[in-house]
Amino acid sequence: MPKPQPATDKPDDGLRARLFSVVFESNTPAGKVFDVGLLLLIVASVVAVILESVESYQARWGAELRVAEWVFTILFAIEYVVRLSIVRRPLRYATSVFGIVDLLAVIPTPLSVLVPGAQSLLVVRVIRLLRVFRVLKLVSFSVEAEVLARALRASRAKITVFLLGVLSAVVIAGALMYLVEGEAAGFDSIPRGMYWAIVTLTTVGYGDISPQTPVGQVMASVLMILGYGIIAVPTGIVSVELANATRPGQSPETCPGCSLEGHDLDAVHCKRCGTKL
Repeated sequence: MPKPQPATDKPDDGLRARLFSVVFESNTPAGKVFDVGLLLLIVASVVAVILESVESYQARWGAELRVAEWVFTILFAIEYVVRLSIVRRPLRYATSVFGIVDLLAVIPTPLSVLVPGAQSLLVVRVIRLLRVFRVLKLVSFSVEAEVLARALRASRAKITVFLLGVLSAVVIAGALMYLVEGEAAGFDSIPRGMYWAIVTLTTVGYGDISPQTPVGQVMASVLMILGYGIIAVPTGIVSVELANATRPGQSPETCPGCSLEGHDLDAVHCKRCGTKL
């Protein structure tokens, strides 16, 4: 089953086509081995970044972690060059989301070497923190991640309307609490009341400000109960779309030519561009 990828054209028959099936697809044993190996490499590199930020580990294993970082960087650079060399339109892949993420996984380490001087140490550390973008590469190897993304895209309109309703409730609650409680209770402005409404509605409850009057406490109780219902609404919306995204009758296969999804299970060619699936 092909992995979700940005719009790239599969090359013609030959070595590049075979490499494409290994690097960009996972429906072959070689492709699965490549995916698993790359996943382990990504996880190991992220763990190295995390350990390097711990002072005790850096003091004891700093040299080893730096060597490991350069090894990971070289391997990711090779992978990036291979991906560019086997697609038919390299620039299109390089400017895609996954192409940019792949590049961000490579450039921070050599870039940090080009920043000289002890006074730039903080800048170097900030640049090196960009290496955590490697964790974003994990999503490009999971068909399930694409199913989830498709469900979230389908839920976008409903969730947007829902969030606008929540925002309206927050504005109204904040304004009412500003009028009812006033500055004496800490509600010295409508934005301050809106902040309290968000904290209460999400059931976080910091407690830095709280209503003191009976009317304000009744409003707070209503908002707390409403918060439990609000948490369930987006969960239900996404759950329905997830069920639709995984329903029988459509394949999650992605066209290698135009990246169209949702083909029929028995489809041999893409219904948009005609590329063989």
